[in-house]
Amino acid sequence: MKARIHVTLKKTVLDPQGQTIHQAVQTLGYHGIEEIRQGKYFEITLDDSLSREAWAALMDKLAHEVLSNPVIEEYDVALEEEP
Repeated sequence: MKARIHVTLKKTVLDPQGQTIHQAVQTLGYHGIEEIRQGKYFEITLDDSLSREAWAALMDKLAHEVLSNPVIEEYDVALEEEP
């Protein structure tokens, strides 16, 4: 199983990197893009020692306590079965 965790700045937090990327893509001719916000992506391979529900709870805790700053960031955790 894999956990995929996306961490992004909250909408109320200024994203200077996203703004810089947005300006660059407009300069390069990519018009019609209204906003770009950047973030972090984590892909974590999990073993089968815990149930899906237990892994989900543990990954949520990891994202909240280690991978993000809950004051300025939000995160999304998704678990996916590997083929």
